[in-house]
Amino acid sequence: MNLELRHLRVVCAIAETGSVTKAASTLGLAQPALTAQLQRIERTLGGPLFERDRRGARPTALGELVLARARVLLPAMKGLQDEAARLAGAGDAPRRYRFGGMNSPILGRLVHRLAAEQPQAQISTYASWSADELAQSVAGGRLDYALIGVCGDSAPSAEFGLCWREVAVDPVMVLLPETHPLADRDEVRLVDLRHEQWVAAPGEGCFGDCFAAACARSGFTPRKVYEADVRGCVDLVDAGEAVALCQATFRPVAGLVTRRLAGTPLRWRLLLGWHPESPAALGADLVLETALAAYTDALAPHPAYLAWLMRNPEFGVRGPKAAGPVVGARGVRTA
Repeated sequence: MNLELRHLRVVCAIAETGSVTKAASTLGLAQPALTAQLQRIERTLGGPLFERDRRGARPTALGELVLARARVLLPAMKGLQDEAARLAGAGDAPRRYRFGGMNSPILGRLVHRLAAEQPQAQISTYASWSADELAQSVAGGRLDYALIGVCGDSAPSAEFGLCWREVAVDPVMVLLPETHPLADRDEVRLVDLRHEQWVAAPGEGCFGDCFAAACARSGFTPRKVYEADVRGCVDLVDAGEAVALCQATFRPVAGLVTRRLAGTPLRWRLLLGWHPESPAALGADLVLETALAAYTDALAPHPAYLAWLMRNPEFGVRGPKAAGPVVGARGVRTA
């Protein structure tokens, strides 16, 4: 492993807080993920950086050496990035936006808003079914930002060193033909769908452990799951061959309806990610603000869901506090 600036930030955070647990909270990482990262750093440098006991973590002689260098290098690199941005005339935001999206419900509206506000900006998009592929492309400088979704309280892999911010959290809904016997209800119990066949697009995490666990809690095992692209999913539901999970802001389709699952057994969090050491980090606040506005735009065709959000403030955009770091170790926890 090559030592990177993000590794130095980890060492500094542990030294400043005096605890791996407190440093993990500060960095928005799961404690096991930070411990594993520290162990990799120590293997790379050839020895322990901290003595750890019940009183906390104290730097070793090697740790003091690394900290001394880090406290010089990190401010110097930040100054270099700021000066380079000013010299390039980047201002507070990049003139180029390269987005990667994973079945994102707001990507089109986000691009539309940026193009209207910055007509000279170069905007490109890339689609993938894999959150890891998008994260790797951002870490490698091939993309500036990634828009992904994660199920429940799970988090993207911390392997790529990206900074993630929550745009919104929605209950996962079910997509039904309007002729379905349950289509006239405002919400549907998951157990009432136990005899249905399901269809999912690749990469939809809620059809992994979360969905299986939610069905198990309702007392059944789901029937066979078809796999198709989004259009294929819609066609199978429209034909009455399957039902599908869908995002709350799924664009209305004639002949189909979306219904809430009773008790919201599944949640979907929409995240925006970028690399903290890339030029894109300078424009991240603007892009996040635009993403939040794009999400609000996406609610317009769903007045019933918007009214539900007003009664359930723990969903939708959850305020500035919820926009903090959500980077963590990979893991799936049910909602």
